[in-house]
Amino acid sequence: MRLFTQSYVYNDPWSIVSLAFLLRYPNPFASHVVSCDVISRTTSPSGTLLTTRLILKKGSLPKWFPAGIVSRAETWVIEESEVDPINRTVRCRTRNLDNVRIMRVEEYVSLQEMDGSKTLQRTEARFLSRFGWGLTKQIESHGVTKFRANIEKSRQGVQLILDLLRESAFRPLPLGGTGTILDYMSFRRNSGPIASGSRTDNTNQS
Repeated sequence: MRLFTQSYVYNDPWSIVSLAFLLRYPNPFASHVVSCDVISRTTSPSGTLLTTRLILKKGSLPKWFPAGIVSRAETWVIEESEVDPINRTVRCRTRNLDNVRIMRVEEYVSLQEMDGSKTLQRTEARFLSRFGWGLTKQIESHGVTKFRANIEKSRQGVQLILDLLRESAFRPLPLGGTGTILDYMSFRRNSGPIASGSRTDNTNQS
């Protein structure tokens, strides 16, 4: 099993960062996300918001992976999140539902208010392959490498939504639109803002 951890500080308050995180799909930095659907949303007795989403992601297999094992490079992912407005935290867990023998990926994300004006994001991902054929470690290492690259794109996507939320607060909604933040989104894939903040990460193997 391989373990990846990373901490990142957004220079924005928790209220807007948590909203941007939950609204991050669709965005031009997440072209691998084919669909994202809410399948459950409830409020717990303690007042937290519980949401379950079903996400379809596409990708590509490395050239060294045996042909004919996977019919298509797509996977269904379940995302379970809890928003606690009193303690100002977000907890989110995602895991793949298929291709788990090749590699099971579990990601845990938390967003915590920090100093009132900043938000601390902690990310932990676990990669476990039971594929065998002498490829277990290679598959897990490939998963960590891909995840490390995708987490940077994910942060750019959140930053884009942050910028759109600020912009929408000062502009009227356009006529004929959806009435949501998506009306302000400009899908320019070759340019976009870079998240401002600081990060620390670590990768372990067991």
